[in-house]
Amino acid sequence: MSTMHPATAAAPTPVAERSLAPDLARGMMLLLIALAHVPWFLYTSELGSTLLHPADGGVADRIAQALTIVFVDGRAWTLFGLLFAYGIGQLHARRIAAGSSEREVHRLLRTRHWWLLAFGLVHAALLWQGDILGTYGLLGLLLVPLFLHRSDRTLKIWIGVLLALGALGNLALAALGQLAPAAAGSMALQQQAAAEPNYPISVLLRLVLWVPTPISSLVGLVMPAAFLIGILAARHRILDEPGRHLPLLRRTAVLGLTLGWGLGSLQALLHLGVLVVPNPSAFLSLHLFTGIFAGVGVAAVFGLIAHRISGATPPLPVRALVALGRRSLSGYLAQSLLFVPTLSAWGLGLGAHLSSATAMLVGIGVWLLTVAVAHRLDVAGIRGPAEVLLRRLTYRPRT
Repeated sequence: MSTMHPATAAAPTPVAERSLAPDLARGMMLLLIALAHVPWFLYTSELGSTLLHPADGGVADRIAQALTIVFVDGRAWTLFGLLFAYGIGQLHARRIAAGSSEREVHRLLRTRHWWLLAFGLVHAALLWQGDILGTYGLLGLLLVPLFLHRSDRTLKIWIGVLLALGALGNLALAALGQLAPAAAGSMALQQQAAAEPNYPISVLLRLVLWVPTPISSLVGLVMPAAFLIGILAARHRILDEPGRHLPLLRRTAVLGLTLGWGLGSLQALLHLGVLVVPNPSAFLSLHLFTGIFAGVGVAAVFGLIAHRISGATPPLPVRALVALGRRSLSGYLAQSLLFVPTLSAWGLGLGAHLSSATAMLVGIGVWLLTVAVAHRLDVAGIRGPAEVLLRRLTYRPRT
């Protein structure tokens, strides 16, 4: 016989009770993710010093590369990680308030994170080797038991330690990298995954590239730090009740964006050849590390925006972004469904005919399409299909 524990019967959070800021940030975050992913499909271009951005291009292409490096690369996934952890804190608080025990909630979270890891594996095998769902599933499995109930002081100490170690380690790697020439590595293999015309072989390439990603994200320290920041912010309801935290949000927005975008500008200058060093690609890991500051700053900005428009009916663009944010898992997977078959060599192969500027337009267009579809679903009262599936798998009756 099937029996259900209290957490199993939980209903989805009513729309009226959802916080505006996290959903608004998730909706905009998906634009950053689209812009971060689409350059990876320019598989006929010669690689430059930063990720899969081409080494050359016209004026429009160079502008597109610079904008993506400064505002997107390494910034979107840390914002996503922070919001993912914030959602864990929200879910935990709601379930405890509804009468579930700590043991039940931890079992629920553990099940959810195992399914996220499975979603990531399937997503990587079928479509996209740059999947981040597996990374967040692994983060949840490892860090929730270790840190969810730690004191604020402990969380702050660990955040500081992780950021300090990450900064020192990446600075050392960047400095040591100047002693050796740049070597072709995983980036060239990433390009090969999009350039492979045989789909079964592309599946193998994607899996080879994806499998180490969740572990390497932990080793890089920036994602665990973003995760702990999200847990701490959720505990104090900083994005749920931004009006109570306005000074903190303002300071965080200014400092985070100044550091994140300012340091990102240095990587853009290296990529464009304005700054010349022996091995500019050696600064890439440091550039990705600094994304945590921009990610936290962007989250703070959306907290301020949510406070500004609270108490009134949000304008249509905000409602549409929030609708996508409520369906962020579906929106994220929809990008792969639209990008990969049309741009990869095993599909229509359109990536071979794009430049950095036109690829950016494609990314914006795909994101706008997901915004429009999410808004229509919201008006019709239909939840995102991926969210529905994850929820059914997570809350299914235990036999």
